[in-house]
Amino acid sequence: MSTVTVQDFAKELGRPVEELLTQFKEAGVAVTKPDAAVTADDKVALLSYLQTKTRGVASGEPRKITLKRRETTELRLGGGRGTPAKTVSIEVRKKRTYVKRDEPEILQPPETPAEPDEAAARAAAEREAQARAAAEAEARRQQEEAERRQREEEAQRQRLEAEAAARRAEQEHARLLQEDPLYRAKWEAEQARIRAAENVRRAAEAARNLPAAPSALAMPPPSAPGPSKRAGGRERAAPHGRSELHLAEGKSGRRERKAKKPSGRVRVENVHVFEKPVAPIVREVEVPEAITVGELANRMAVKATELIKVMMKNGVMATINQTLDQDTAALMVEEFGHKARMVKASDVEEKLEQAVSGEPVDVATEPRPPVVTIMGHVDHGKTSLLDFIRKTKVAAGEAGGITQHIGAYHVRTDKGIITFLDTPGHAAFTRMRARGAQVTDIVVLVVAADDGVMPQTREAIQHAKAAGAPIVVAITKIDKPEADLDRVKADLAKEEVIPEDWGGDVQCVGVSAFTGQGVDALLDAILVQAEMLELKAPIESLARGTILESSIEKGRGPVATVLVRAGTLKQGDVVLSGPHFGRVRAMFDENGKPVKQAGPSIPVQILGLSGAPDAGDDVVVVADERSARELAQLREQKLREQKLAQTSALRMDQVFAKMGEGEVKQLNLMIKADVQGSAEAIADALRKLPSDEVKINVLSTGIGGISESDVDLALASKATIIGFSVRADAGARKRIQETGVDVRYYSIIYDILDDVRDAVSGLLGTETREQIVGIAQVREVFRSSKLGAIAGCLVIEGSVQRNLPIRVLRNQTVIYEGVLESLRRFKDDVNKVEAGTECGIGVKDYNDVKVGDQIECFQRIEVRRTVAAAA
Repeated sequence: MSTVTVQDFAKELGRPVEELLTQFKEAGVAVTKPDAAVTADDKVALLSYLQTKTRGVASGEPRKITLKRRETTELRLGGGRGTPAKTVSIEVRKKRTYVKRDEPEILQPPETPAEPDEAAARAAAEREAQARAAAEAEARRQQEEAERRQREEEAQRQRLEAEAAARRAEQEHARLLQEDPLYRAKWEAEQARIRAAENVRRAAEAARNLPAAPSALAMPPPSAPGPSKRAGGRERAAPHGRSELHLAEGKSGRRERKAKKPSGRVRVENVHVFEKPVAPIVREVEVPEAITVGELANRMAVKATELIKVMMKNGVMATINQTLDQDTAALMVEEFGHKARMVKASDVEEKLEQAVSGEPVDVATEPRPPVVTIMGHVDHGKTSLLDFIRKTKVAAGEAGGITQHIGAYHVRTDKGIITFLDTPGHAAFTRMRARGAQVTDIVVLVVAADDGVMPQTREAIQHAKAAGAPIVVAITKIDKPEADLDRVKADLAKEEVIPEDWGGDVQCVGVSAFTGQGVDALLDAILVQAEMLELKAPIESLARGTILESSIEKGRGPVATVLVRAGTLKQGDVVLSGPHFGRVRAMFDENGKPVKQAGPSIPVQILGLSGAPDAGDDVVVVADERSARELAQLREQKLREQKLAQTSALRMDQVFAKMGEGEVKQLNLMIKADVQGSAEAIADALRKLPSDEVKINVLSTGIGGISESDVDLALASKATIIGFSVRADAGARKRIQETGVDVRYYSIIYDILDDVRDAVSGLLGTETREQIVGIAQVREVFRSSKLGAIAGCLVIEGSVQRNLPIRVLRNQTVIYEGVLESLRRFKDDVNKVEAGTECGIGVKDYNDVKVGDQIECFQRIEVRRTVAAAA
């Protein structure tokens, strides 16, 4: 017979060895090790022990089982206006114990009853009854404990719901008090009514010598936040986040019957009576320069119909949406017994500006780079000088060889950073040069050594002196044989610009943009002048700057060139400029590379504004986004009102002029340019053209390509559209062909002024005009080792002809003007390609053609000049 060990027996039973050893020990079997032998008697002893333990005979305790149950529910707490909803999880745990008692054994009476057996039976029955009672008491206790926990959890859930509702009601009440004048007025009126009722109640009870009842002021006001009471002590929030109307303690909304006292007197309980306020409520009402009837009624907390009745009694007929002037509104406020406080529109704007700028903070200032403006006469070499400094070819891309925009660049020299502003030199850009002088620290006056002081040179000197900026004179073209420095200095002395070597305080440096002679000396002179000025600006503060130029580009939206004056402008900042507001989505330097931030005296292009701001407007990084949005809307509304007022005044002037002087011819013009500064300058120059017979009327100025709506407006107003470095889109070109609206395209401002001057002066004869022959769309670009970039094109309008001048358009903006070098169909050279035909076009000396560009082929023709005027 084989020996069975504890380990084998545990494996057979499927129980752990340690548990089996413990049970053997409790059964009184001397087995202590897993490898000890187990006999049959040991197994019988273990079985008897387990049966006794299971039945509970040894301990006398009944068998019982405990069941646990867990329930989880979710409660959704609806949020108020502007408050998100919340979900609260509620878990209820229940525990119950069931006891199974053995049936009492029925003892058969012995044949010969014995006294000792009866006593033992009674003792056993008593013990069994006690055990049963103890088990029942324990079960009741556990059940009561589970119910108590459930009640506590329910009370906790209700308390959390009430607190959440109270918080929502408080937030809604605070928001309404701040944003809703009518709600605030009603709440103040209710508070005043409660105080008046309390005063009346106290006076009445003092007269009757009765004890004072609890005050109604101790309860929440009618519109105050807070949970409302219900039966059972539970609290709940009223609908829409507002609290319910509370009554004084001990009162309800129902009338109670009269009760008799033992003395026979009748005591009236909780009888509602009307309580008249003891004094009228006097408010201080802000009266702006213009206010509607409805808004004035809201500020006085009266109904609009009541205000209209009072106005009719005073002889003023108005509707609820009609606007009242300040004096009439003040009279109506005094008529209702309130105090009127006169406010101006500028006061509101100043308050918003202060909120936008934030509290002034003392920030340490640090040295900043100087801002240098290059000014002078046209074709005196300003851009060429700056081009040599920057080591790029800026002048090569200018139409007609002149600068027509404000260019902002910062260059790094061995002695520090210098920011240059390159302004146009033509007389039409006076306003642009004036803006450049207003933001500059140092003016570099460029004078050609072979030409001397010219009219625009004198004008630049006047702008620099008006701005209080020091002048450094750069005498260019000293490498030419006809250069005469002494004559230039003599001309400058006549304009009160005395050179240092003549005993004055103005540094004069001779330079040559062709050879680079004197450029280092000029940079040294600029930095010396900057050190004398001790230029400083805060860096760790909200940025402030100036708009130098703005435009609207396809795919990018409004683009603004900003010169940072103080602080650090970062990507993501919220900025405000005039009536436009937005967040800086992207920033680029003058080379088109993206940057994350820009410090003082650094020019950058920013994207993200709501519109194209005017050149010269201030740019600020706002501290309060909400106030900034309100200020932008206020400025936009004022600007719209000013335009409407100007339009109305202009029409009246025209009517009176026609009545007094008879018919006057008008030349209506619409200007569309690529940037804001060019449009402003062209409009200003055209308005200044003298004419006694024809009046020049600039109806509108805008930036971007000519659209179909522009053509419709020109058709309605009988105007001529002037496109400066922009073109009409496909829809507008089709509309132009249908309507015959006169559209002139220009790339140089000289041509615009000359054409308009000749037209209004009545000089008839021949004129040179540009006629568009055809337009080709670039579909693919191929590279050739001999010819460079070859544009694979599809002719979409007209025809493309060899040996005609062309322009390259990108987003309806002219980016290059040159000559068509080659024209091919497959491998053959052709002279002409008609619309709907593919061809290969090579542009001479230009390799930056991209897919999607348009190549415009045109020719210059001489036509008979006519005056395009409308009576």
